[in-house]
Amino acid sequence: MFTGIIQAKGSIHEVHPSEKGAVLVINSDDLDLADSNVGDSIAVNGVCLTATKLKKNFFTADVSQETLSCTTFSELTEGQHVNLEKSLRLNQGIDGHLVSGHVDGVGEVCSVYSEGESTRLKIKVMTDLMKYIAKKGSICINGVSLTVNGVAGNIFDVNIVPHTLSATTLGDLNEKSKVNLEIDIIARHLEQLINHKIDSGVDLSALDKNEHL
Repeated sequence: MFTGIIQAKGSIHEVHPSEKGAVLVINSDDLDLADSNVGDSIAVNGVCLTATKLKKNFFTADVSQETLSCTTFSELTEGQHVNLEKSLRLNQGIDGHLVSGHVDGVGEVCSVYSEGESTRLKIKVMTDLMKYIAKKGSICINGVSLTVNGVAGNIFDVNIVPHTLSATTLGDLNEKSKVNLEIDIIARHLEQLINHKIDSGVDLSALDKNEHL
């Protein structure tokens, strides 16, 4: 699990395509890997990857064909900046929201503009994902925990404060940029629970208001 609070920016040092997907070598000069081990999870632009090799300033990770097809990783290029976050420790506070590192879909930035000292992003997503995205709810964009400001059709918008813009790669985004999206994990499991009740023949409208699903 992760929190969506980016710990450092890194860059793609090498991309090696393989029959099973790709091998990434990621430069992580600003990420402290002293307490990390081979096999640990590290989120790269919101995608949970397993470190297969570790050195002082870089780590290597395998990427499957499934991950390439479901994320923006198929478009990664050498030198491209990425957001990095090590997995959540039990003694660590949660300043963002619980993030699994499992991307639900790819969105496309359709508008970037200044609003006071902040920056507003409008992002277009697949229609079937919009039911999970609620105003004032949480969303993870390229690994960054953010609050949804508004929803209209298949577009939602978020407000990026100057610190987040400089501490993450969100400042590199422009119109047509593709981003990894992870919906709030609570929304995903709530839908599964409700669908299970419906498939089991339970009449949800007849449930007592104090009865739990």
